[in-house]
Amino acid sequence: MDLKDIEAGASSTVLPEPLEAAPVGHHFRRTSSFGSNRVINPRSKIPGEFRTLSIHVTETQDGGDFGQTKGNVKTISAVTWHSLAADEVCTRLSVSPGHGLDTAIASRRLATNGKNVISRPPKNLFRKIFFYIFGGFGGLLFVASIICFIAWRPLGDPHPFAPNLALAVVLLAVIAVQATFNAWQDYSTGHVMASIAGLLPTDVLVTRAGEKIKLPAADLVSGDIVTITLGSKVPADLRLLEISSDLRFDRSILTGESVEVAASLDCTDKNFMESRNIALQGTLCTSGSGIGIAVGLGDGTVFGRIAKQANSERPVRTTLEIEIFWFVLTIACLALGVSVLIVILWAAWLRPQHPGFISVPGLLIDVVSVAVAFIPEGLPVCVTLSLTVIAGAMRSNSILCKSLATVESLGAVNLIASDKTGTLTQNKMAAVNVAIGLAQYSVEDARLLAAEAGEAGAAVRELAALAALCNDAVMELRSDDDDEKSAQDLKIIGDATDTGLLRFADSIAPALDIRVQWVQSGKIAFNSRNKFALKCLTRSFATAYDENQPFPGIKPGECMLVVKGAPDVLLRRCSSYMDTEGNIFPLDEGALAGISAVQEDFAARGQRVLLLAKKVLSEELPKEVSDLEDYLLATNIELTVVGLVALVDPPRPEILDTVRICRRAGIRFAMVTGDFSSTAAAIARQVGIITTPEKELKHLADLPLNTPLADIPDYDADKVDGVPLTSLVLSGPEIMTMTESQWKQVLTFDEIVFARTSPQQKLQIVRAFQGGGCTVAVTGDGVNDAPALKQADVGVAMAGGSEVAMEAADLVLLSDNFSTIVTGIKYGRLCFENLRKSILYLLPAGSFSELMPVLLNVLAGVPQALSSIQMIIICVVTDVLPALSMVYEKPEADLLLRKPRNRKKDRLADWKLLLHAYFFLGVLESLTSMTAAFYFGFERHGVPFSALYRKYGGYDVDPDLVSELTNRAQSLYFFNLVIMQWFNLLSTRTRRLSLFQQNPFAPATRNLFLFPAMLIALGLACFFSYIPGIQKVLLTRGISAEFFFLPMAYGSVVLFLDEMRKLWNRTHPSSFLAKIAW
Repeated sequence: MDLKDIEAGASSTVLPEPLEAAPVGHHFRRTSSFGSNRVINPRSKIPGEFRTLSIHVTETQDGGDFGQTKGNVKTISAVTWHSLAADEVCTRLSVSPGHGLDTAIASRRLATNGKNVISRPPKNLFRKIFFYIFGGFGGLLFVASIICFIAWRPLGDPHPFAPNLALAVVLLAVIAVQATFNAWQDYSTGHVMASIAGLLPTDVLVTRAGEKIKLPAADLVSGDIVTITLGSKVPADLRLLEISSDLRFDRSILTGESVEVAASLDCTDKNFMESRNIALQGTLCTSGSGIGIAVGLGDGTVFGRIAKQANSERPVRTTLEIEIFWFVLTIACLALGVSVLIVILWAAWLRPQHPGFISVPGLLIDVVSVAVAFIPEGLPVCVTLSLTVIAGAMRSNSILCKSLATVESLGAVNLIASDKTGTLTQNKMAAVNVAIGLAQYSVEDARLLAAEAGEAGAAVRELAALAALCNDAVMELRSDDDDEKSAQDLKIIGDATDTGLLRFADSIAPALDIRVQWVQSGKIAFNSRNKFALKCLTRSFATAYDENQPFPGIKPGECMLVVKGAPDVLLRRCSSYMDTEGNIFPLDEGALAGISAVQEDFAARGQRVLLLAKKVLSEELPKEVSDLEDYLLATNIELTVVGLVALVDPPRPEILDTVRICRRAGIRFAMVTGDFSSTAAAIARQVGIITTPEKELKHLADLPLNTPLADIPDYDADKVDGVPLTSLVLSGPEIMTMTESQWKQVLTFDEIVFARTSPQQKLQIVRAFQGGGCTVAVTGDGVNDAPALKQADVGVAMAGGSEVAMEAADLVLLSDNFSTIVTGIKYGRLCFENLRKSILYLLPAGSFSELMPVLLNVLAGVPQALSSIQMIIICVVTDVLPALSMVYEKPEADLLLRKPRNRKKDRLADWKLLLHAYFFLGVLESLTSMTAAFYFGFERHGVPFSALYRKYGGYDVDPDLVSELTNRAQSLYFFNLVIMQWFNLLSTRTRRLSLFQQNPFAPATRNLFLFPAMLIALGLACFFSYIPGIQKVLLTRGISAEFFFLPMAYGSVVLFLDEMRKLWNRTHPSSFLAKIAW
């Protein structure tokens, strides 16, 4: 594995095996686990949950509190089975290891505690159906429908009003359509956990009443003595009582890592999940045997808790879900408030003074009309379609969205915490410099030196040999036809660091020739605690011994320890060093300072530095595997420094532009890496994350320890151009010592680099910025990135990364180009913008202009200018397609020049949008529609407005004439709204730009759905108004041709006024009008 990945697992020892090349040509293929109605693979999902839970447990036990000390974290933190002596465990569970439980006791425990099975999550079908129907606006519409039924009958008896029944049925139809749509959306985007039955054993060997018997794993009870053998899966969480020396477990189902874990009888970690004297349920015994006592069963096991958590919903609602909730709440409050006002006016004023004007059924229909007027019924469809369209557009740009609800969240991101290797860089490591003793060489000079016969050449060859031997990468075998093939052309399988080292070694001397001379006797893999990797090698008897080969002092059968790792860690384990002549000298203070200076010099150039060391072993190696591991760890001291190798991972060519665009869009970049501070700072400067001069770069020492929190200003996101940026570099060890005051100071910097960080610290960094009000996106590709990816507001994984990281992330960048994240940010912002535009389009006609006829009817006593049925038709028929066409709008040119929206202040429908919708567009549409209704509908037919105003039903006109003219006036009002909405649609397409700057026919800003949607909306309006049968039921009427053109004239004026408003705002951005613009 790559040294950049900081592993959380325990070190591992590998049985003896020859160091020979593996065959090349066997390709592994990753199967995508993403898509509609996908089934989540537990082998990808569970490791992310396990690592997150383990980190939280460790933090809780260390006294940390990040809001996670609840549920599974609190429960597992309190578990002490691993820390108790074996006898104490048996005593507490009332069992003898040799005898086991008596049958009667086991039966009672089984009856009391239930079977050892992981319960399936409840389907909650009733709850789901309930929210399909009554979620969002469904509850309001359902109540409105019931009211309409009551108004029809019995309150409408003996002459029930048929349109009331029609309105009730239409409302139920709207609810049914929305419920079906919600169910389809939930089904198509739902994540169904794959069955975990195949991951657990079926039968198990148990000691009961002094006899070993086979039982179904489901019948295990606490205190059962379980025998584990090679190839068996662990049936429960077991505290190990007896083990063979070679007992090992494969925990990959939990950790995602294939490194086997050696068992132990002693507690090795205070975290129950990490201690090696615990065999966790679901893990596989890969060698040896043992006996354990069951201490965790069923849902109480670590596996059971994680499987349940992995199958649960995301714990935090997305930004869009929060926005929709607030919008629904706002609309519901407004509807309720106006409805209560109408009821109060009716009861206190109209009923006593004008008893015949509005009957009880009429009052109920007015209340329903208010609800219908306020609720934009087409919004849920617009939201889902908008997310679907944006997700499709992102998919075509190589960005895979795993959840529609997280599409918009990327647009709100104001901080990107990015991994370095493979994300900001190409993950193609190449050696560029080496150092032997205090002498530095470029790789080219080292090759020339190695070709010479002197002592200096021998020293370089020995360094190269170490690079080949302490290396897990494998190289293809050279054929007779490609002897001249260079090291750069040979195919190598391995991580980037090992690949770079092996290419360097092979360029000095054939790596395969070196490896064939040695047999691997043992190995300890790199992990976050050790920060080094080592191998124990024995010179082979199978090859001829040559004193001219590297390490001539080691003869066949003798052993050598080879080590590579971080210089700051290994130098403490070294007691000598080799100079350029191959001589060994004590590692005194002067030599130590010199080697450290060389390392710092390499790191300051942005190079990753590895130290290579060796040690000759004179003792005979232990035969047992567990003893060998302890022996290797104990022997890893008094090493000899052979040299340093500096590798460089070139930045991706697109990164500079990506960082520049993100910064211009108001997004901060933070690099989070495992490299040294100087290396990380140098790379950050190369990719544009750090732009300040070196002397202005801040470190932990520049942050006061105990500055009062109230005296620390919040981060200023509105810095004007020309104000110098502030930069900070911190290391993992420094993070461990930081105070709360220093953390708050960290949040105020513009450019931040976190170096030498562990997965726990990466998670801590994400939570700190979230606590400071940031919307955080985290990029990562390794298994250990899963907790941070899961914690982030938006987790972004690279397609070439681990399956576990991709499972934990919200988005996956499918292309090998990090700049696609800019496209994701653009589309995330576009999603929010287009939803705002859809809402702005729906509100003037579908809310404000529908409310005015009801209020005028109640307050002024005139006939209602728009029927409730026509309100529903506008909301769910004629306005829907134009609103949906808005989701296909292309981004405005300045979309990535704006600051990210503030999730706490910038609402989906804020007061500015409501002001524009109601008091600009809404007022103009309402006034022109009222003119159409009362002038052209009544006045032109002999009924002046004065004959209607404040008459409250007592009109001095033939009632039948008033009834017919009301139907005609309502149709005029209806068509006026439908056609004026065309121009509302055109003006709402842009927030700042002119219609001509965002030409709907130009290739870059094309939206060919607009005009067909307009025509279809008009066609549907005609359908409900011109067909005789529908006219009779809904009381609609057709209109004359002139009334199709008058709204177009009105609409042109509205469009012109809005164009002038936008022009003024563009030329006077600091004006009052610009500040209140939506």
